[in-house]
Amino acid sequence: MEDIRNIVVLTGAGISAESGLATFRGPDGLWEGHHVEDVCTPEALARDPVLVHRFYDERRAKLSTVTPNAAHEALAALDAAWPGELLIVTQNVDDLHERAGAKRVLHMHGELLSALCAACGKAVPWQDAMPPGSVCDGCAAPALRPDIVFFGEMPYEMERIDRALAKCDLFVSVGTSGAVYPAAGFVQSARYHGARTLELNLDPSAGSIYFDETRLGRAGDLVPQWVGEMLG
Repeated sequence: MEDIRNIVVLTGAGISAESGLATFRGPDGLWEGHHVEDVCTPEALARDPVLVHRFYDERRAKLSTVTPNAAHEALAALDAAWPGELLIVTQNVDDLHERAGAKRVLHMHGELLSALCAACGKAVPWQDAMPPGSVCDGCAAPALRPDIVFFGEMPYEMERIDRALAKCDLFVSVGTSGAVYPAAGFVQSARYHGARTLELNLDPSAGSIYFDETRLGRAGDLVPQWVGEMLG
């Protein structure tokens, strides 16, 4: 690994599931008992704002009952010690990477602990319940919504992610299904630019064929082992 300097790590629901947070879409097509199209689309927000806001209020409250696991802590240790460039791109909307101590984190699908004004676009930290009609402190519009990238919306900072993928020497995917784009295509982008690719997952993903190596097991076991290899 002496020639590895720049790393991109993609994390998905599998890493947070080991802390007790439900995966985004389970085998029954439901997320915490709700159909995804009922709680995670712009149409759902317009149709039933009370349900959508309550759903994310409950997810936000759930965060206080869970803690980072060994995989989050290992990535934070890598973040603190890695001398080259590192970008942890997470599809997760929780704050477990940050609570573990990671700094170089990008939330491509938004964050539960943030509110977004649908009128002016300002995002602000948000810890409590967010009833429909909550007022933006920037423009005073009663238009705050969860700062979550809904289906049909563009993930955050895609240009920054693309730049990191183009220059990374190693791309690592942790706990992802490999079925949700654009994240599912990151491994192919990294391969195209010459990076090595490694998958750490509980089960083979839809994109396993694109990785140079796949290691199967719990993220809490695999990630600390890999980080130990990287840090020597």
